[in-house]
Amino acid sequence: MAKKITTPFLHDPRVRVDKPGTFKLKRFPTDIDTPLVKKDLKELLEQDREVIADLQDVLYAAADRSVLLIFQAMDAAGKDSAIRHVMSGVNPQGVQVHSFKAPSTLERSHDFLWRHHAAIPPKGFIGIHNRSHYEEVLVTKVHPEIILGQKLPGISSAKDIGKKFWNERYSAIRAFEEHLATSGVIIMKFFLYMSRDQQKQRFLERIDDADKNWKFSANDVKERAYWKDYMAAYEDAIRETAAPHAPWFIIPADDQWESRALVGRLLREQLQALGLKHPKLEKEAQAGLQAARTALMAEKK
Repeated sequence: MAKKITTPFLHDPRVRVDKPGTFKLKRFPTDIDTPLVKKDLKELLEQDREVIADLQDVLYAAADRSVLLIFQAMDAAGKDSAIRHVMSGVNPQGVQVHSFKAPSTLERSHDFLWRHHAAIPPKGFIGIHNRSHYEEVLVTKVHPEIILGQKLPGISSAKDIGKKFWNERYSAIRAFEEHLATSGVIIMKFFLYMSRDQQKQRFLERIDDADKNWKFSANDVKERAYWKDYMAAYEDAIRETAAPHAPWFIIPADDQWESRALVGRLLREQLQALGLKHPKLEKEAQAGLQAARTALMAEKK
């Protein structure tokens, strides 16, 4: 029987944020108090992965809905490893992963949601966005000069980017996600919430361990200087875009196995809540199956 983590999951306001309004990031932990050790958490995740893989097969067969998983976090919070560990064992034919980097020239020539809309998973698929359209209200809010490169009407200097501009962006994101939800896309948004001290430790590991040097970028340390600005931007984005059809999950990420287990449990519970069932064939199709069976059985050895 699967062990249970003491922290509640899907409907716990300490993890799930699904209403716009008052939201304070400091009220959420970056680590959780659980009696489970690494071995327990790995076993828990393995059990949930098996269920996720089975349910993903049913989702793919039914092809009437899709699931979009959005991962946002500061550098070194463990987005890549969480995706890899949670989705390990799932049929790759039914999964699409997009890792969004800085927009290309072509992407900048369109509206800020264009490339993200093009990456929405088709029905029957699980789509994963490693970073997402939220970068347009996160890194751009910390570095508004990026907006100037988007050549937007009425924006000629950073002074033109004020509260009205950001409210319009939040409104566009809310409308975008509501449209997706009404089109059959199940949205889950994960913020892997790591402490500043933990980020420092992981950066030092990347510097000191030759096998991890490739993960480190000097720019990561430069961005670390804007930590408070990023936390304020995340707080604003989550507060403005949380909704029942597009909830945020604030995942404590100081311990990577805890965060992986939490994401796995949340995804498993969400897929189970969908009540997925294999499609039933019409009578004509069922008759065709019987005819095919008869023909196969009649074959000579």
